[in-house]
Amino acid sequence: MSPASSAAVSSAAAETASTATNTSGAAETSEATASVSTASEAPSTSSGSSSVSAASIRFATFNVSMFRSSEGALADELKSGASEQAAAVAKIIQRTRPDVVLLNEFDYDAEGAAAAAFERNFLGISQGNEKTISYPFVYVAPSNTGVQSGADLDGDGSVGGSGDAYGFGEFPGQYGMVLFSKYPIDSTNVRTFQELKWSSMPNNLMPADFYGELASKSLRLPSKSLWDVPLLVHGETVHVIASHPTPPAFDSEEQRNVRRNHDEVRLVKDYVSGGEAAEYIVDDSGEKGGLKAGASFVILGDLNAQPGSSTAIDALRALDQVQDPMPTSKGGLLSAGPGILAGDFLNPAKSNALISLSRAATNTAQFSQGPMRVDYVLPSKDAQIEGSGVFWPEPANASAELLSAESGTDVSDHHLVWVDIALPFGT
Repeated sequence: MSPASSAAVSSAAAETASTATNTSGAAETSEATASVSTASEAPSTSSGSSSVSAASIRFATFNVSMFRSSEGALADELKSGASEQAAAVAKIIQRTRPDVVLLNEFDYDAEGAAAAAFERNFLGISQGNEKTISYPFVYVAPSNTGVQSGADLDGDGSVGGSGDAYGFGEFPGQYGMVLFSKYPIDSTNVRTFQELKWSSMPNNLMPADFYGELASKSLRLPSKSLWDVPLLVHGETVHVIASHPTPPAFDSEEQRNVRRNHDEVRLVKDYVSGGEAAEYIVDDSGEKGGLKAGASFVILGDLNAQPGSSTAIDALRALDQVQDPMPTSKGGLLSAGPGILAGDFLNPAKSNALISLSRAATNTAQFSQGPMRVDYVLPSKDAQIEGSGVFWPEPANASAELLSAESGTDVSDHHLVWVDIALPFGT
């Protein structure tokens, strides 16, 4: 388990201390590797306030591509208040107004400085005509990206560099994650799985011959980490299961990244399955096992896996404990090109047009290979879904201007995905 702790830690303590502050600046210390601080297509509340007291709760995930080339650069940029990309990301969040949102590819720093500066200087300031939004509870924790393994993981004949880190990265914490919440975090019961060994997973797909015996035994499974962050929602507990598996690309015939992505997604499935499926899972504090039976949860993150192309994501979505609201958008639909609207929609026996249309509408990202669905908000079966969507307005929609920064560059190659769940929700 990873309890909360002090308001600030030195860089030397980054791997062994966590931070937790409240809005008054009070702090307390404990042991952990995390930082918990207390500091349109989607409808928003008319007052611009949180929907915490409303009849539903909105969960969202957004890969914001806010990674920088050097350690501390993101925090410095956000502290300055002059970041075109951060302003554009904040504007989308202010428009969609999630109560809980996970940001992927947001560089980690041990003090939580980048997260605090983003909340203060961007979310807390109106972007355009949008209402400000605040998140009293923030969670960040270390990532395997950029943490050197001491082995030649990429097979280039030398040890060191981004390809030999436990997760690809130029420095520790690049491409990290941050969770913003309007609901309190049960920091005493947070679990992280950054150090879980890939070899510990039964029937794993690791290419051991490629890595060699020594590296195979030491290689960690999560390319970033896996988090179980319990939120206290009106007296009930909802577990946010957050992760960002490696892209199934950028490798050779050994398919090490394809295989790792499969097993990282499978790890999420095994964890929420619990029981025998999760017996091999051990968190960073040594506690074994997965989620308890009957627990309420929401899986969030860019899982880098597309339905129909990944057996792991198909298995996760088909799990008895999971439901997939399949959020859609007009922009995602049209991203597939004009041909997506062609076909014999009245005669399914002669055409798969209806299937292609429905899949295209769920796209969440635009890559050079084309649009894909890779970002997910997957609630537990006990959740009553009230609405869902992908913030990807069609080009003709005035809201489409939010997808670009002032310079005209894309905010991210991903789009925010949201799901509304009726209250009460939790166990």
